[in-house]
Amino acid sequence: MKRAYWFLIVAASMSIFCGTGCQVHRSASACPRLPGAGAVIDASFYPTLQAAIDAVPEGGGVVRIPPGTFEINEPLKASTSDLLIEGAGTATHIKNVNVEGKPALILQHPSGSDDRKHELWRIRLANFRITGNDKSGSGIEARRINEVFIDGVTVSYHGGDGIVLDNCYEDPRICDSLITYNKDTGLNLIGCHDIIVSSNQFEENRDAVRCIDSYNLTMTGNNLDDHLGDGIVIENTYGSVVSGNMIEECRGTAIVLDRDCYGITLSANVIAHDESGGIDLRDAHGCTISANTFTIMGGHALAIGPNSGRITVTGNNFSDSYIGGGKVKRGADDRKAGGMIIVGTSDVVISGNVFSGVRPKALVVEGEPSKRIVFTNNVLTDVESDHAKLDDSSLVNDNLEPVK
Repeated sequence: MKRAYWFLIVAASMSIFCGTGCQVHRSASACPRLPGAGAVIDASFYPTLQAAIDAVPEGGGVVRIPPGTFEINEPLKASTSDLLIEGAGTATHIKNVNVEGKPALILQHPSGSDDRKHELWRIRLANFRITGNDKSGSGIEARRINEVFIDGVTVSYHGGDGIVLDNCYEDPRICDSLITYNKDTGLNLIGCHDIIVSSNQFEENRDAVRCIDSYNLTMTGNNLDDHLGDGIVIENTYGSVVSGNMIEECRGTAIVLDRDCYGITLSANVIAHDESGGIDLRDAHGCTISANTFTIMGGHALAIGPNSGRITVTGNNFSDSYIGGGKVKRGADDRKAGGMIIVGTSDVVISGNVFSGVRPKALVVEGEPSKRIVFTNNVLTDVESDHAKLDDSSLVNDNLEPVK
């Protein structure tokens, strides 16, 4: 028994000296490595987090950050492809104490150049918490990183954006993360392509998500709550889907499409109690708005402006908080429940929707005459509506009107 006991003590002591984690050899140089194995950096053996990140060789590797709170006053910089920076969950807390507007973490090619010839590939951030303050910059800035992957990361309290993906063109993925209380946008996507934003929670940023000058956004299964501005703003982007999200209590508008958006589907979202409105199509064409639930909206639940057209609106529910038996859940707040407005638009199908208890009307028609509007097979309950104002270029029939 004593011999076995001492053998365990000796083996454990030898493993301390072997940087590879080997349980046999006393030194890394004596330890045979798996052919092709890359570097695994334990940040606890380095004087700073930056030193640990800098220890990753050109071919890439892993930086593992232990539990603890690590204060920084200059941005951490990672400039290696095929890199994983991983913490131990929220117990790993990187705290940016900088008050000069500098970000916490920058991912960028070592040259600092901003062009397609100076890009990095495959950087993943996982399982840690990163915070700032009112005077710090953004939390995470990724500049021209292809196939960037951020999951299980908490990004909070920054003076700028939470996460910025700047021309991260190929296949960026943001999943299962918590993005909260940032002074600017929670997730700012600029010039990205084939984007996945899934299963994240956004709360009380200015705007939750902005997707600008991009392509092919897939945003599904996220929860957005209590934003001080808008929920989702999409500009100059096409071929995208926003579905299955919960968007509640934004002071601005839940979803905005602007500046030459086209070919976008907004479907199966629950859009609730947003102060300025639900979906605002400011400059959008060839888009589908389907199977959304708009409830107790502060402004118009759906607005289609004069710079938008060729829109399909079907299978949506526009409602107050009616719960049956002649009762509403929210009482006086239901006066905010908004319907739909069209302003000088054309070639729009509005069919198979339910408008119930919304104000001022199920459909408001304003501005220059809207042309070629189909308003059919809708159910209107406890509402007024302007659909009778639509001109002879439009088709209006087979709607169930309120009982008078």
